[in-house]
Amino acid sequence: MNLGFNMKAYKLQKLNLILFSFIISVSLYSQDIDSIFRVRGEKYFGFVLTSEMRPDDFTNMFSIDGAKGDTIIANAGLEQFKKFLELGIPYFFLPHPSEQIDFDAVNIHHSNQHTNWNFYPDYDFYLEIMSDFSVNYPEICQIHEIGTLVSGRKLLAARISKNVGSESDKPRFLYTATIHGDELTGYVLSLQLIDHLLTNYGTDAYITRLVDSIDIWINPLANPDGTFHFGNNTINGAKRYNSQNIDLNRNYPDPEAGPHPDNKPWQEETVFFMDFAESMKFNMSANWHGGAEVCNYPWDTWYELSADNPWWVYTMREFADTVISRSPSPYFRSFDNGIVRGSMWYSITGGRQDYMNYFQGCREFTLELSNNKIPPPNRLPLYWEYNYPSFLNYIEQSLYGVRGIVRDSISNEPLRAKVFITNHDIDSSFVYSHLPAGDYHRYLYEGSYDIVFSAPGHNSKTFYNVNVGKRRTTWLNVELSPVEDGIGAENNSLNIRIYPNPVTEGSLFISSERKPGFIELINSAGIRVFNDYSEETEICLDTSELASGLYLIRIHNGKGYITKKIIIF
Repeated sequence: MNLGFNMKAYKLQKLNLILFSFIISVSLYSQDIDSIFRVRGEKYFGFVLTSEMRPDDFTNMFSIDGAKGDTIIANAGLEQFKKFLELGIPYFFLPHPSEQIDFDAVNIHHSNQHTNWNFYPDYDFYLEIMSDFSVNYPEICQIHEIGTLVSGRKLLAARISKNVGSESDKPRFLYTATIHGDELTGYVLSLQLIDHLLTNYGTDAYITRLVDSIDIWINPLANPDGTFHFGNNTINGAKRYNSQNIDLNRNYPDPEAGPHPDNKPWQEETVFFMDFAESMKFNMSANWHGGAEVCNYPWDTWYELSADNPWWVYTMREFADTVISRSPSPYFRSFDNGIVRGSMWYSITGGRQDYMNYFQGCREFTLELSNNKIPPPNRLPLYWEYNYPSFLNYIEQSLYGVRGIVRDSISNEPLRAKVFITNHDIDSSFVYSHLPAGDYHRYLYEGSYDIVFSAPGHNSKTFYNVNVGKRRTTWLNVELSPVEDGIGAENNSLNIRIYPNPVTEGSLFISSERKPGFIELINSAGIRVFNDYSEETEICLDTSELASGLYLIRIHNGKGYITKKIIIF
């Protein structure tokens, strides 16, 4: 996120830069601005905030890459920069990270020839490395294609788990790196983490426990078009944005700013990842970046604390303190000794972190691994030594908190149920159990909690004073009883009419005396096929494209819900 540059040297030059930057900005009006952006499509620059300005004032204009005091470091495409010029704010250009390297990507021809992760694999070698992981460790590793871009480059993820590929009640965990194509420390370290898990399985008891107990996914290269902007055999020219000059970490639906906070269509990388996240329903994850050294936790878009802020502070403190214990100063000593709440650093909209937390019920943070976005290859093993115990500790955290299986008390079939913490959950912090196993995983700071379980067509059930401890698993399996008429016990007086039933003409009507709120339609496999919010008292749903069969329709507002069985022909 933040640009790595020599801050000490910068401070010495800051006064002169401010004095001369206005002259530079004016002179650019007489230049061909397009030519400045022609090679890479983006440009790094900085400017100093006045007392009337806030970083948030520029969030929707370009990508803020970092904030140090009153100085903003930003990255912009051509059109974004032209809009910035119209403001007449003095600025200064900064060298692009990939302009400062004197090394290149490497292809060793065969992945088993390397003995140390002190190089940047070129794209073809990356594909070979990933393939060899699954070939050499087929019982615990599979390589999945999240999607293939128009360029032909692939978004890949390694899945690592005992009995890999089979569905289970294990927590689903994700590490993903290089959403910004010029932040490459995580690209190599994530490949080394895959290698470390695979080569130590069966001999290291701790690694074996993690692989046996958790469904681990690792995506090393989330923006291959940005990383290999000048071709598959070079990282010289790597850039932050994707091939369309869009910042992928500003391109996601946002809890505050809506579905398109950057006013751009969802990019193919974004759509592939959202589909991937929706299908997997990860419980915990982290998004690896470069340009700073810090654990950045939710929220990025809001200044308010998240419901689970104490858990976040504890978990981030554990991660950062372990890194600090293994590294020399000043590594990971900035901010609050290596942790920061995102919006207190600088607020962004459209980030993957907030998308995963708010829309996917996942617990994701943003890990900034190195001030230098593309450090010299010989330093990569150092970053590994500093961080890898924390990588593993955070994976292990996915085993703790409250977890269990939710089932129907009569059929014993697993259920997709909402898990809600009374007087605690806000801003979509509740979670759902996951089919086909019916497992749920709710991460909480130590304490005592009242937990409500509810599912369509079933009576809700509350468990009081559930005790949670640090690095401890509280097992709580739940059975929910079905209700005869389909009206949940939470509220049976919403006065909603749903007709006709069965549906034979391709239209389902909902009539209510008050605003219905959220409407969900769930098929017999437990898959949500419709989900929307309505304030209309008369609604018509088009069911003509839906397969014939049994469905559950659930309508819920802030006061309760009603669930009914619907048959569609």
